[in-house]
Amino acid sequence: MKKSIWIILLSLIFSPAICQQQDFWPDGTVISDWFKDDSKIELSDLGRPYVITEHGVKNDPDLLQTHQIQAIIDKASGNGGGVIIIPEGTYLSGALFFKPKTHLHLMEGAVLKGSNEIANYPKIPSRMEGQNLDYFAALVNAYEVDGFTISGTGTIDGNGLKFWEAFWQRRKEDPNCTNLEVSRPRLVFIWRSNNVQLQDVSLINAGFWSSHYFQCENVKILDLTITSPSSPVKAPSTDAIDLDVVKNVLIKGCYLSVNDDAIALKGGKGPWADEDPNNGENTHILIEDSEFGFCHSALTCGSEAIHNKNVIMRNIQIQDAHRLLWLKMRPDTPQNYEYITVENIRGQAHSFIYVKPWTQFFDLQGRKDVPLSYSDHITMKNIDLECDIFFDVAITEHDRLSNFDFENIMVKTEKANFNKDLVKGFEVKNVVVNGKSLD
Repeated sequence: MKKSIWIILLSLIFSPAICQQQDFWPDGTVISDWFKDDSKIELSDLGRPYVITEHGVKNDPDLLQTHQIQAIIDKASGNGGGVIIIPEGTYLSGALFFKPKTHLHLMEGAVLKGSNEIANYPKIPSRMEGQNLDYFAALVNAYEVDGFTISGTGTIDGNGLKFWEAFWQRRKEDPNCTNLEVSRPRLVFIWRSNNVQLQDVSLINAGFWSSHYFQCENVKILDLTITSPSSPVKAPSTDAIDLDVVKNVLIKGCYLSVNDDAIALKGGKGPWADEDPNNGENTHILIEDSEFGFCHSALTCGSEAIHNKNVIMRNIQIQDAHRLLWLKMRPDTPQNYEYITVENIRGQAHSFIYVKPWTQFFDLQGRKDVPLSYSDHITMKNIDLECDIFFDVAITEHDRLSNFDFENIMVKTEKANFNKDLVKGFEVKNVVVNGKSLD
């Protein structure tokens, strides 16, 4: 994608060479050189090429060819690996499973189109909404595929309209229905895979979450475009990027616009979520030089999360987001969100910061006490934003907010209310709301 001039200038102004603090995580530890390398993987480095049309697959948007494409993946794996190349054209498929040493590349004009029949996505052991369970496979799946890449300038299209309509019909019948009651596939799911890179592709029209990374380490998401519509039919729960028990993630140069959270940090839910070995923390997440269109929130902690630490979102243009930063305080789950920095932001959102209890589908499962939730060392600085609500915060006796730092902020807002007393240790420096200093 082409970055806006504003994003390019901002990334230069606040580059590590000019601003030394950018070389450190919010807790003061050094950001490794791995995060400074945004080089692209070359097609020639991915092994033997397998162009699907050279192996019997036809360019036909209406012909389901799941088994034919999977056979090519299996053949490449059996021959020691290689890259599955989708050439120009549209190819309809159900769930595909990539194997060790196999990769996916979509040429310009190529569309891998998902089937809109859930029968073409088998129900298998999986992970959804902070719990391990049997669920429908995604369109593109990589389980224990270290070094997996998705590259090229083509498109993975979830073809999600039928799934969206089914969800809204069910929600009309039962306003309290859960996300999992309507069978819908994700677009991309990567599980227990390290050293993963996605670059340049477009992920569109997901039936459910657009991309989900679970128990992965060293993931780079570079120059992706991820979109699902908010009208005329809303694409429900189409989170652009869901990070779920991951370590070391670089998200750079992306455009994200979906009918849910743009980037959500997950990791587990429930009153004993911190004791479940399937759950865990998200650490060392760097999001930079990107643009956000319509979304429920640019960066969200939760609602299924137990520990997020050392997260930076910087050099961002944001437009038409409901929230810039959303800290979901789930009262049935022990949570700790700490050392999170949002900086060098420009644009428009409904809420500057949103911190409130998340009570949808609340269930203490018999636990007598309510787990405490913490948000600590939250920094927001160098921000110029128009919003409807500046300080959208309302907590309970079970929530603990501490060590917030607002610095160099210029806000125009309809609701300028600000209650510093909700946070223990709140530093405010050069914060101007509707022309009035809050210092």
